[in-house]
Amino acid sequence: MSDDLFSQEIYRPLAARMRPNSLDNFYGQQHLIAPNRPLREAIDGGLLHSMIFWGPPGVGKTTLAKIIAHRVDAHFESISAVLSGVKEIRSAIAKAQEQRDVRGRKTILFVDEVHRFNKSQQDAFLPFVEDGTVVFIGATTENPSFELNNALLSRCRVYVLKSLTEEDIATVVEQALIDTEHGLGHQKLQFEKKALSMLAVAADGDARRALNLLEIASDLAGQGTDEDSVIDSAILEQILVGDSRRFDKGGEYFYDQISALHKAIRGSSTDAGLYWLCRMLDGGCDPIYLARRLVRIANEDIGNADPRALDLALSAWNVQERLGSPEGELALAQAVIYMSAAAKSNAVYSAFNAAMADVKSLPTYDVPVHLRNAPTSLMKDLDYGKDYRYAHDEEGAYAAGESYMPEELAGKQYYFPTDRGLEKKISEKLDYLRSLDDTGGLTNKDNK
Repeated sequence: MSDDLFSQEIYRPLAARMRPNSLDNFYGQQHLIAPNRPLREAIDGGLLHSMIFWGPPGVGKTTLAKIIAHRVDAHFESISAVLSGVKEIRSAIAKAQEQRDVRGRKTILFVDEVHRFNKSQQDAFLPFVEDGTVVFIGATTENPSFELNNALLSRCRVYVLKSLTEEDIATVVEQALIDTEHGLGHQKLQFEKKALSMLAVAADGDARRALNLLEIASDLAGQGTDEDSVIDSAILEQILVGDSRRFDKGGEYFYDQISALHKAIRGSSTDAGLYWLCRMLDGGCDPIYLARRLVRIANEDIGNADPRALDLALSAWNVQERLGSPEGELALAQAVIYMSAAAKSNAVYSAFNAAMADVKSLPTYDVPVHLRNAPTSLMKDLDYGKDYRYAHDEEGAYAAGESYMPEELAGKQYYFPTDRGLEKKISEKLDYLRSLDDTGGLTNKDNK
């Protein structure tokens, strides 16, 4: 019985079995590997250089590295930054040195999730990249300019890999369905056209994800009779329940999408703002984070052009906290749509930044004596509050010509309201008050 157990073939996932072994059956990334492209010419000419593959999961980073090694007849060493440390790095380098010194072969050292290595671990590769012991290929889903050392980046060329198109995904799936050696060809499965489209969309540009979903779907379809071996939309709906699109709560996709949401609202695109809100909610983003971001947008990009935007953003936050989903998400959508359509102004944001810059860079100017509080007789003797003009006692409740700035900043202006929305009225009011400062007070015409 034990012999039967050991003689059974070890299970390998469909995605692993269908991994391409040549550029001819590698789908996607034609901007890198099509004929006459620089990377393709380097591979065909055997002129390898160290490189970084940057792209989302399941687009072929590991596969492409293996194909390159096979194409140029190089030894392939692979380590994962998730599971490895300095010990594994040294072991891989030792094997590369043996390949070079004993067999005269180049070694491609592939480092998956390279951004997870810290600075000292990344530095450990540098001398061996420099002396040619290894051709370094790192794979990362994160922006290399943020996550990798400049020293390592300067020795590598960065190639950006793109998500596979729905057509690419459909081709990968169809190939797996007919491949009798590595794929599911022996099952003679039929794939409903609508279901194939559903899977291609759900894969979200990730070939590995598509094949994993296909394998689950094939198991469900195979539970029926031979005549029932059809993967239809009903089967796809079963396996896609609760399925989320690609979304990294702390990584590149997160910041790209929140940036898109902010810029869509700033650009007054209601539909795009709503789309990116839904993308982030669908991906699992915390709605409270989105509520906080909407408050920021209301301050930064709308401001006094439409103060109701801030009220609505805060109300949406309150609804989200008090009621949760789905009422809270609908309130967020209402805020996004209103804020997208609202008049825009960054005058408050600019004024705040300008004033804060002065506060941080200029001396600590004294409060003018006439503005100081005088709760004691000593302070009164020092003229604290002397000659202060109480605005409510002035005509029109405005003390024309009064200065509230430090003497050194007299006349300084930070806030420049726009001519949009309510801010147009604010601008007119401020211009009017400045004219009173110039003329010394209200005119008879103003009093009428």
